Amino acid sequence: MNPIYFDTLIVGAGISGISAAHYLQTDCPTKTYAMLEGRKNIGGTWDLFRYPGIRSDSDMYTFGFAFRPWTNPKAIAPRELILEYLEDTIQAEGIDQHILFEHRVTKVAWSSETARWTVTVSVGQLAQPKIFTCSFLSLCTGYYSYEAGYTPVFPGRETFKGTIVHPQKWPAGLDYSNQRIVVIGSGATAVTLVPALAAQAAHVTLLQRSPTYVVSQPAEDKIAKWLHRHLSPPLAYRINRWLRIRFQRYSYALARAYPKTVKKLLIRRIKKILGNDFDVATHFTPSYDPWDQRVCLVPDDDLFLALKAKKATIVTDQIAAFTPTGIQLASGRSLDADIIVTATGLAATVVCQFPVEVDGELVDFSQKVSYKGAMFSDIPNLTQVFGYTNASWTLKCDLVSQYVCRLINYMDQKGYHQACPRQHDPTLELVPFFDFTPGYLLRILDSLPKLGATMPWRLEQNYFHDQRTLLKDPLDDGVLECR
Repeated sequence: MNPIYFDTLIVGAGISGISAAHYLQTDCPTKTYAMLEGRKNIGGTWDLFRYPGIRSDSDMYTFGFAFRPWTNPKAIAPRELILEYLEDTIQAEGIDQHILFEHRVTKVAWSSETARWTVTVSVGQLAQPKIFTCSFLSLCTGYYSYEAGYTPVFPGRETFKGTIVHPQKWPAGLDYSNQRIVVIGSGATAVTLVPALAAQAAHVTLLQRSPTYVVSQPAEDKIAKWLHRHLSPPLAYRINRWLRIRFQRYSYALARAYPKTVKKLLIRRIKKILGNDFDVATHFTPSYDPWDQRVCLVPDDDLFLALKAKKATIVTDQIAAFTPTGIQLASGRSLDADIIVTATGLAATVVCQFPVEVDGELVDFSQKVSYKGAMFSDIPNLTQVFGYTNASWTLKCDLVSQYVCRLINYMDQKGYHQACPRQHDPTLELVPFFDFTPGYLLRILDSLPKLGATMPWRLEQNYFHDQRTLLKDPLDDGVLECR
């Protein structure tokens, strides 16, 4: 069977993949491409996760694409509206005609002799794999396994007589009305689940080992609504997006420069909502500084209002063991439960979940250095999208997608077939890929590519910096080897 050739292959049909497809169509209109999606639907995370209350944890004016206005008044949007937005985007642009569903990549291999990637793909239930080749490969696969989430080993788990659920595999039709529920976790998923479950459950307990920072934001943006009343949708979107991007950056920079002050402001806000009788010091005052881990966002104070109304409670303690009727805590206290939800995080992955070879050698990504947060040392014609940890994921997606097209067009103009970052500086100080400390990333930190202490090997987590380095700085920088 002859391989099927495309100029570019995009792996993944989530937000990152859709962004990549849009810019290929607009900026590289003569190039052929296909999108390989292992599942039956588009949407990635937004198709996979179906737990109650699931919504964006960034505002949709920055989480939406730069090229397609988000016009719904909800700034913090539920899953259904996000999927509708993505569906509308691919249909309006004809991207849906390029998606190959149930095409799961199992291996990719680069040949410098042919200047092509060979991509091996399993297709549905077919025994025989398909073989594709391409000149450029864009990995838009996210950063975690879709097969299962991360769950710690809980002693006595098998003795619990109720239902145990991980949010990543929420069972369809689970009836939790009038049930006692314990949600284990303190991250974005947990703070989303608690108020959503509390609307029907007998009671919900949020059980956390340690607190996280939680901030509230209106679900509907008054400024955005005013702009949409007085301006055209594209102009209103651009202005509001501009304001939001700058606010995100300002807030993050302020938190890193003055962590103690920002911490006091965040805690003061929670105390104002919950009142003096609530133990904010124990349950909402982390030991770390703001943005050492991602700050959790809740719309319209919904988590705090559920706690205040006694529909939910929060417990900060360690788990000693599961019991037949619930959870025994290290403090000696016990929590009764009919349902236990293990919102304990994701099973993070290293770049991708399939082997990558370059000229017959298996790539060990822990020995590679990230180049501009988009490519890797000594790997030609391959980019990977990894969004921001301190801002909306899609902001970085759009920049990397535009950079890929800029690089492809540059190579065509110069008659090049290969573009590969080369790290030849023996004095370059290497540092971990993140200075970010959530557990799901710390578990794989040693396996991740490294960063350099200087550009272009440094990762800034700064949209304005990346705008310049990815879209304006010279491509011929003495590091990117093109031939």
